[in-house]
Amino acid sequence: MSDNDQHDHESEYEKGSLSLTGSIAMGTGVMIGAGIFALTGQVAELAGGLFPVAFIAAAFVVAFSAYSYVKVCNEYPSAGGIAMILKKSYGPGVVTAGCSLLMYFSMVINESLVARTFGTYTMRIFGEGSDSWLVPALGVGLIVAAFVVNLLGNQVIGGLSKITAIIKIGGIAVFAGIGLWVSGLSFDTLTGDGSPSEAEGGAAGFLAAVALSILAYKGFTTITNSGDEIKKPKKNVGRSIIFSLFICTGLYLLVTLAVAGNLSVDEIIAARDSSLAEAARPAVGQWGEWLTIGLAIIATISGIIASMFAVSRMLAMLTDMELVPHRHFGMPGRIQKHTLVYTAVIALVLTVFFDLGRIASLGAIFYIVMDMTIHWGVFKYLRRDLGTRGWVLLAALALDAVVLGAFLYIKLTNDPLVVGVSVGGMALIFGAECWFLRKEAASDDAED
Repeated sequence: MSDNDQHDHESEYEKGSLSLTGSIAMGTGVMIGAGIFALTGQVAELAGGLFPVAFIAAAFVVAFSAYSYVKVCNEYPSAGGIAMILKKSYGPGVVTAGCSLLMYFSMVINESLVARTFGTYTMRIFGEGSDSWLVPALGVGLIVAAFVVNLLGNQVIGGLSKITAIIKIGGIAVFAGIGLWVSGLSFDTLTGDGSPSEAEGGAAGFLAAVALSILAYKGFTTITNSGDEIKKPKKNVGRSIIFSLFICTGLYLLVTLAVAGNLSVDEIIAARDSSLAEAARPAVGQWGEWLTIGLAIIATISGIIASMFAVSRMLAMLTDMELVPHRHFGMPGRIQKHTLVYTAVIALVLTVFFDLGRIASLGAIFYIVMDMTIHWGVFKYLRRDLGTRGWVLLAALALDAVVLGAFLYIKLTNDPLVVGVSVGGMALIFGAECWFLRKEAASDDAED
């Protein structure tokens, strides 16, 4: 890092620029944008008719996980969020840097998932499927647009998040209510009718579905990455996380029950990349499908804007901590703008070259590994200082381990390439960080 970079960038963050409602809107924006629209079909493919239960089970797992984040961020609110938690636990070393990058890449992977979901739902307007080349093209366009919006600053992002959150929550609640009414509260898909289906099923399939469903909730971590930009952060960071999770859990339950009441498991799997739009057709006809597509477009647009807002700040904080290398590449402006460019470029590449299923799998593996590292670090190094309950931390760690183990087992059986890319990616991240930090330490020793 050059001398010009070695200064405190904390002043670049607009402290107190996000209200409680704005941070809740941002958290729900990321969760809803990446969650229910993109994952319902994939979760049903693993869990069968029990896919609504898988979403609720994932909320249970995430509730335990959120405990670590809330306790640490209430005590140490920071724009670094995840990186700050890891540094408090493990110090400024390879574990902190590597796991922070796992979270970073998990969020960027999530952005490409959202971008392709946007393309998939948009193409339904023209009767095209998810295999059209226009799907990644539209996703690329969305990432570029989200990049431009992020250049406009916190006030624009916060205001946009509030407006889109109201539209999404209200629209999805209406969709779910109509779907449940039309189905007559008959959930044959959920209870099972004895007919065979293409779903994985079984205990392993269900637990793997829970692991994938966690992606629908992990957007709450974007709130931790905006810590000291939230008004009264020591009180409102925890509130934002809890309220966001409650809102999304209620919506996911209503929506998945509505889908279960209108489609069979095989129909959900067949339309897995846009299953909500497919469920709207028997419930409320063609106009209902168009309404759902419109909601999906709004949800994905707001989701990716909020995600880029948080994750670019996280990478900037890692740069401030001197845990990752940084190069200007001739770009003007502050480091956070540069990290925004890096984030957009990586998301563009993933959007073009990976399909929805593999994008989601990579994101789930990276995130859960990072999450387990967080819980262990808080349990071993911080629990006495924070006054946390050790059994809650260990329960969160165990729940993560169980669902991740089942997910890896299913993927090794059905798609070993995903596991190989995940392991290779983690090895590359930690190996590169080990080399970089040793190089920096040697350089510092030479200067001394």
